[in-house]
Amino acid sequence: MTTLAVDIGGTKIAAAVCDENDAIIQRWRVPTPMDADAINDNIAKVYHEATAAGHKIKAIGISAAGNVGADRRTLTFAANIPAWVNYDLAENVGKLIDHEVPVIVENDANCAGWGEYVHGAGQGSKNMVALTVGTGLGGAIVINGELFRGSFGMAAEIGHLPMVPDGDHCGCGLRGCAERYTSGTSLENFAKSAIRRRPQDAKRLLELCGGDITKLEGPMVSQAAQEGDVLGLYAFGKIGEWLGRTMAATAAILDPDLFVVGGGVVAVGDILLEPARYNYERFLEGSAYRGHAKIVAATAGQDAGLIGAANLALR
Repeated sequence: MTTLAVDIGGTKIAAAVCDENDAIIQRWRVPTPMDADAINDNIAKVYHEATAAGHKIKAIGISAAGNVGADRRTLTFAANIPAWVNYDLAENVGKLIDHEVPVIVENDANCAGWGEYVHGAGQGSKNMVALTVGTGLGGAIVINGELFRGSFGMAAEIGHLPMVPDGDHCGCGLRGCAERYTSGTSLENFAKSAIRRRPQDAKRLLELCGGDITKLEGPMVSQAAQEGDVLGLYAFGKIGEWLGRTMAATAAILDPDLFVVGGGVVAVGDILLEPARYNYERFLEGSAYRGHAKIVAATAGQDAGLIGAANLALR
């Protein structure tokens, strides 16, 4: 029994045939078109190639960057694909393969979080929250061993917790959302602000960006921090602080036993996680009189979304 998992990202569509244990046995990768029909065609093409290669596909699991309805079929909104507004992705893909197998659609953060739960750092947890620190801040929630989607499929939008009244404008249309202060984008913003305030300490960061602050990117800040650069460490301390605050706010509602932190930014390890742990304890309600969730780095790697999509498609 095999599953076709598809991860539709902002720049690429990754697909894989996975066996009954969610292990990847064949892969595909193509650039992501901005046209919905072209995306559907790519998924159908991969499906037909997989079946032609002898794989007996039982279901297709699609990880999509957008808001997915409770029906696990419909994209209610997606920032990168204009056509994905109340768009039945499962039906549009299904009709291209003559509805030979069921098509299940999940939010990409949910897929990655579930991949961590079943095959990564979340194994053994009862109540887990996964956070993906990337361009924004994604989330996934597992309660009593089940992925929690909410009544309308919109649960776990942790990046849009309102953390700062009248704070920075967010792409969602609100202000002060958590991801405005803890994400790859905010890492760059904190570093740039520090350079402007403390140019005497900015030698390494300016070297890495060629002296042009507008070209400073997150990986440069990560490199500087790992080298011990004071401003690089400051920027990670700030997003770590807000990550910890966000975890404390989440724990006030969900009381999980584990937070799993993934995304490219977490490659620096404890440079990010230690300030997150400190501020989680600092802002946790009743901190001295309650159990604390563990805060660990994700371990399933870049395939977490594919693994999660494959597993969820059969559930």
